[in-house]
Amino acid sequence: MDESGDSGRPQPGPGGTDPGAAPENGKPKRPAEPGGGLLMGRPFGVPVYVAPSWFVVAALITWVFGGQLDRVLPELGGARYLVALFFAIAFYASVLVHELAHTVAALRYKLPVRRIQLQFFGGVSEIEKETETPGREFILAFVGPLLSLVLGGVFYGAMQLVEPGTVPGVLLAGLMISNLIVAAFNLLPGLPLDGGRMLRAVVWKITGKPMSGTIAAAWVGRGLAVTVLVGLPLLTHTGTLGAAPDSIGGIETVMDALLAAILAGIIWTGAGNSLRMARLREHLPDLRARTLTRRAVPVESATPLSEALRRANEAGARALVVVDGQGNPKGVVREAAIVGVPEHRRPWVAVSGLAQDLTEGMKVPAELAGEALLDRLKATPATEYLVVEETGQIYGVLSTADVERAFVKAMARPGT
Repeated sequence: MDESGDSGRPQPGPGGTDPGAAPENGKPKRPAEPGGGLLMGRPFGVPVYVAPSWFVVAALITWVFGGQLDRVLPELGGARYLVALFFAIAFYASVLVHELAHTVAALRYKLPVRRIQLQFFGGVSEIEKETETPGREFILAFVGPLLSLVLGGVFYGAMQLVEPGTVPGVLLAGLMISNLIVAAFNLLPGLPLDGGRMLRAVVWKITGKPMSGTIAAAWVGRGLAVTVLVGLPLLTHTGTLGAAPDSIGGIETVMDALLAAILAGIIWTGAGNSLRMARLREHLPDLRARTLTRRAVPVESATPLSEALRRANEAGARALVVVDGQGNPKGVVREAAIVGVPEHRRPWVAVSGLAQDLTEGMKVPAELAGEALLDRLKATPATEYLVVEETGQIYGVLSTADVERAFVKAMARPGT
């Protein structure tokens, strides 16, 4: 299963805005690695992680495939589980190739990819920005299933070169079938699957509205979730998937229902997340530096905190900017630092001791808005930023907390 994440939201932790991050030696700290499990490598410069849930699935695949090998190749004995473990690793290597196809296409379109993560049900390529055209969206979604189909063909060709009923023959047959299943499943026309993104691109092209495409593909995805929840156990119970109805026991029925519930839950949740992210992108232009900025008063570094707060209250301001004798900004007084100073000590504490020194990255143009604003904040993590006019004149202070609240408000607006 494939999803693309839009991680434009400033948030504490990897890749977002870290409230505790401060510049060192005059240079902004780089955002932390995205994380997400065990780092396996960086193909094309994109980190690939294996989530802890993968090990659970690998063990389950090893157990199930090992049982099948016992029926097909009983002479293997206990070694069948080593063969089955190799199959599990090879299968997820195929999933990685599927995800790398998305990654290469995204990088080709100059879309940043935050990470690839192999997890419980397949993999996720976290693409940080939306494609600009429906045609690119379609191609970006289609290349993954296409590579899985190609891999299925490669494994089928390799099967012709080995003897059937041998370990290589059984492994190649299993990898061929599994890749074809991955391709077919991801081509289902509902978000968050690749087929859902392809459907979104088609509706987007017809209507000219990406949101219309998202709504259509997300609701089809929810329909798929219900179909999987009801249909998968029913197909197994009636023997449609190859098992005789009389041979299906109570444990197998429960396991099928549990698997169907997990798959349906993942699809339903992914479809809902796609809707929420699309609605957020619609409201991103409302996140404007100028409208979110707090009015600030300039104060010199030796000014006592109590006096600085008095001036701010008189001016109706909510932020303090430390300036030199010529009025040039040198730092922004951190709100958290002000709160930490007891009121009776404020006359004896200079604002310079509570200020964060300004770097060039902490100066935000007042006209920045939407994704450009969020990208600027992510590039230089801080708790407050100085907002300036084109002339360099101080406009005010932008707090990460205010951006976060505006972001949450945008997400909470009524929508589909």
